[in-house]
Amino acid sequence: MAYMRSVPRAWRERKIKYQLIGGKCKDCGKSFYPYRQVCPACGSENVEEVKLPERGVVEVFTVVRSPPSDFAWQAPYVVALVRLEDGTLVPAQITDVDPDEVHEGMEVEAVFRKYREQGQQGIIEYGIKFRPRTW
Repeated sequence: MAYMRSVPRAWRERKIKYQLIGGKCKDCGKSFYPYRQVCPACGSENVEEVKLPERGVVEVFTVVRSPPSDFAWQAPYVVALVRLEDGTLVPAQITDVDPDEVHEGMEVEAVFRKYREQGQQGIIEYGIKFRPRTW
């Protein structure tokens, strides 16, 4: 049986997943995602939640052709490190594009999409993915 997430946990995580909320260290100025209470750069606990930019570029990527069972319906799909306009690196899925069209330097924008579904009676999880930027 696949790992089942709880409704309360999914509910608690909705703010960060739905709004692209990260952290910013008040001591060293580093922005990071996902939000955590300790700065990964300097170890300071003097951090605040920040709304991150919704545009960026693909730094590096890979195509997942043999995914875990929870994501098999999406295969093949692209996962990437997206460098946002403020320099923050965000791990994300690239959606709404043929995997063969994705390239380093591709301009992308955040969109709200389904992550996964835990069977017909389970939780449906949503969150932020990125798609090629449209002007």
